[in-house]
Amino acid sequence: MSGLDAFGGMGLDEVVAAADLQTRVDTKYLLTPERYRWFRDRLAATGEWSCLDIAGRRRFAYESVYFDTPDLLTYRQHRQGRRRRFKIRTRLYADSGDCAFEVKVKGARQDTVKERLPYAAADAARITPEAAAHLARALREAYGMGVPPGLEPRLRTDYRRHTLVNPAAGVRITCDEDLRCVTAAGTVASRPRCLVEVKAARPGGPADRLLWSMGARPVAVSKYCLAVAVLAPGMGGNPWARALNECFPGR
Repeated sequence: MSGLDAFGGMGLDEVVAAADLQTRVDTKYLLTPERYRWFRDRLAATGEWSCLDIAGRRRFAYESVYFDTPDLLTYRQHRQGRRRRFKIRTRLYADSGDCAFEVKVKGARQDTVKERLPYAAADAARITPEAAAHLARALREAYGMGVPPGLEPRLRTDYRRHTLVNPAAGVRITCDEDLRCVTAAGTVASRPRCLVEVKAARPGGPADRLLWSMGARPVAVSKYCLAVAVLAPGMGGNPWARALNECFPGR
C-alpha cells in the first residue's frame, strides 16, 4: 500500500474522541509535495497513525469565509503580533455540506482556543444573530472586549485537507493542499505546497522532531493573513514573507 491507503482508517467520532484539541498548540510547516510524502510515509511505517476516513473518502474539500472590519482589524492584530488577537470565520465541509461558525482566540499561555458553533451552510457568508451572541460571549470571556463594528465577509479560502491522528499521543496532523484565495475581485492559486500543522497539547513531540530531522522548520503562516497579503499587498505582509514567497512567488 502507498499514500493514505497505508494508514488504517478512523471515523470522525473516533478522531474527536482521540484528539479533541479545541485548546492546542499549532506548529506549522510548509513542504513541497515530495518532502511531505517522505514525512507521511515515515509516519505510516510506525503503525501508530490513522487517517480520518468518512465513507471511504480521505481527502476533503474545505471552504472558509473570514469576517473582518472595513480596516481589517483582525488582520492588523496578527500582523502586529498582538497577544489579544482573534479570528472569525465559517468553515464549510464541502463534501458533506456540514458547516461551523468559529472564533479563534489566544489563551493565557498563547495557545489557540477555538470556539465552534454548528451552522447552516446557507449562512456561511453571514453572521446570524445566534453567531453574533456566540462571538460576543467568546470575546468577552477571552479579552473582556465587545464585538468590533462593521464585521463583514472579506474573503474565502478553498483547499483540500486530510487528517492523520495518533490516538495514543492525542496528536493530530492536518495537511492542506491546493490553496486558493478568493474575493469578488478574483482568485489567486498557490503553487504546489503542503501546509502541515501539528496540533498537540505541547509542541516538540515525535512528529515535530521527525520534521526537524529532515530540515523543516516551523513557519509563521495563517491562511487568512496569507490571502490578505497576496490579494491586498498594500496592507503589508512582512511576518509571512517566507510563506508568501513559498506559495506565491513573485507576487
